[in-house]
Amino acid sequence: PTRRDLKDVDFILVDIQDPGIRFLSFITTVTKVMEAAAQLDIPVMILDRPNPLNGINVDGPVVHPHYQSFLGYHLVPVRHGLTVGEYAILVNETGWIRQSARVDLIVVPMRNWKREMWLDETGFMQMSFVPGVENVSTLLSLVGMGLLSGTNISAGLGSDGAYMQLGAPWIFSKQIIRSLEKHKLPGVRFTAVTFTPDSVSSLIANPLYRGENCHGVRLHITDRDSFSPIHTAAACLSIISHHYPRRFRWIGDNYIDKLYGHDYLRIFIAQERDIMKLPATWSKDVINFSKFRENFLLY
Repeated sequence: PTRRDLKDVDFILVDIQDPGIRFLSFITTVTKVMEAAAQLDIPVMILDRPNPLNGINVDGPVVHPHYQSFLGYHLVPVRHGLTVGEYAILVNETGWIRQSARVDLIVVPMRNWKREMWLDETGFMQMSFVPGVENVSTLLSLVGMGLLSGTNISAGLGSDGAYMQLGAPWIFSKQIIRSLEKHKLPGVRFTAVTFTPDSVSSLIANPLYRGENCHGVRLHITDRDSFSPIHTAAACLSIISHHYPRRFRWIGDNYIDKLYGHDYLRIFIAQERDIMKLPATWSKDVINFSKFRENFLLY
């Protein structure tokens, strides 16, 4: 918000359901509000909401400073495990607001929420987080499948299986599934699928490969606690890149680096390194962040 936007504003109330995924940038928006409020000495109150993917699991690479953007404004993993209020406190107390300013922040905590709860265990009504995402399982898959928006592989947007399937007109499903099964990825199984992206809503007006038959893989999450969506998506991309080197490509001036947080996924796949070793590249950062965030947990 600009100074003009906040003219005559005495108090800012924030009530937002963050999906719990760093590159969806909900918390970046909250931070921008906090930055503007800090400059104008306007107090901010945040009504806390649950992390829909539970408050325990932390996963994925941490943003490297050189790759900070609106999609990765803070140095946190893709899946941070924080509530809206906890994240805001962390940002405010650690000087992550521009020029290390601090805002007069009030967080109204929840009652009866426990960190191990997924949103569908809270008794709250399900809600649409982003276009195509209507339940927790799809949101969990989006943690990894959202990375496909940096490639020319469809993540099923424009179909009834957004973020639960992937494909392209030139993919041979059985070939990809055979390779995926060799990796024995936990908490998920795969089946062949064919889908045709179309404009299923006004929010997805022109999905990738609109009107074309895409062949690929459908994800079936069998154990959401052991399922690693980022590792699974990376395995899919690695396999497709290997089998279709002339077809597969990164798009948007390496947009994948902003989503992922740095360039290591792109380089890892280009060098055809063992994708099973990819989680080890972020495991130390996840451990350090998990310890760091303990000072800001409310529950």
